[in-house]
Amino acid sequence: MPAHSHSHAHADEPPPTPEAATRRTRATWLMLLVLVPVGLATVIGLVALWPSGDASRAQQAAESFQPPGTTFPDATVQSLQTVDCSDGSASGQQLTCGTAVVEVTDGEGAGDFVSIDLPPEVVGVGIEVGDGFVLTRSVDPATGDPSYAFSDFQRSTPIITLALAFVLVVAAVARLRGIAALVGLGFAFVVLLQFILPGILTESSPTLVTLVGSAAIMFVVLYLAHGFSARTTTALIGTLFGLVLVAVMGALAVSAARLTGFSSEETIQLQTYDPTLDFSGLVLAGITVAGLGVLNDVTITQASAIWQLHEVDPTMGARQLFARGMTVGRDHIASTIYTIVFAYAGASLPVLLLVEIYDRPLWTVLTGTQVGEEVIRTLVGAIALVLAVPVTTAAGAFFATAAGDKPAPKLLARFGR
Repeated sequence: MPAHSHSHAHADEPPPTPEAATRRTRATWLMLLVLVPVGLATVIGLVALWPSGDASRAQQAAESFQPPGTTFPDATVQSLQTVDCSDGSASGQQLTCGTAVVEVTDGEGAGDFVSIDLPPEVVGVGIEVGDGFVLTRSVDPATGDPSYAFSDFQRSTPIITLALAFVLVVAAVARLRGIAALVGLGFAFVVLLQFILPGILTESSPTLVTLVGSAAIMFVVLYLAHGFSARTTTALIGTLFGLVLVAVMGALAVSAARLTGFSSEETIQLQTYDPTLDFSGLVLAGITVAGLGVLNDVTITQASAIWQLHEVDPTMGARQLFARGMTVGRDHIASTIYTIVFAYAGASLPVLLLVEIYDRPLWTVLTGTQVGEEVIRTLVGAIALVLAVPVTTAAGAFFATAAGDKPAPKLLARFGR
């Protein structure tokens, strides 16, 4: 009886021919030939470059800029008084400052009621009784008396609410695969916060640290979200190719354009903490990290398209698969280019507004340090993204045809349901 049910379950799946088995074995070994060396290099890089945990020069310098024992307690507004603090300039702009009485709700001063001065840009947002503040609390080393100042608004409630909504929506729509992607995202943040950022602040090369960390992230998130299969390996190959291309092209572009990295107040602040940081390398590291998500999106889409085509017609050769896959890829390239450009435009809207205000030639602005760095960052990422499409498509066509007539493993098909 068991033998009968087994043969019935696989009646529509004839046993593979010796030639097909040989092709699958060859494809498996070829994938391992790619994965094993890259995986070992990534692990070795993580071990060799992992930060020691000691405070970097920048962190030590930053500590000296604020009094020891500075904390950031939460507080709740109890009352607010406003006053006109216009400077009487020719612009005639009306400015309103304020003084708020707040109750400290956590930390050493919990329960204290203190008076906080508020600048016009804070009062202009709209302050009401019950609003939450984040304060800066410092202690005078001579007298031991604490002093408070406004630091920021509390945003825990909206952020947590949106995060929970995001998790629920992803779990409801994408199911197991979506949950796996969220776990992978958590791993990516661990690598970013524990390895890439601290590693950049050490004497290690920012480019090398970012490449190793990005490769580790892609290894985990791709296989975790999409299953261990030739299809996912194809996407990984395309993604790693794109990352290496970003590093090579970015290094050439940064050198040729003489990008110093001092295009924002943040980098200038970093220089005051540690002038020895490789700021040109920071530009390149930023290009690499920014390209991770888009590269992942494009390569997994291309790999899936190739395997879908192969499932529909297993007799299709590698050349035909590549040609049809590139038809999908060209459409994806066109839409992704818009995504990259408009995402930059949205994130850099204040800079673009300054460009609109300044009476300077457009080309001078575009090639200047502040805008030119972002233009080069966008172009390098876009070129790597575009070239990753044919590489991923070619790898997918090769592995799909080399693996025989059964390209989709049962594990992957079950994982996606």
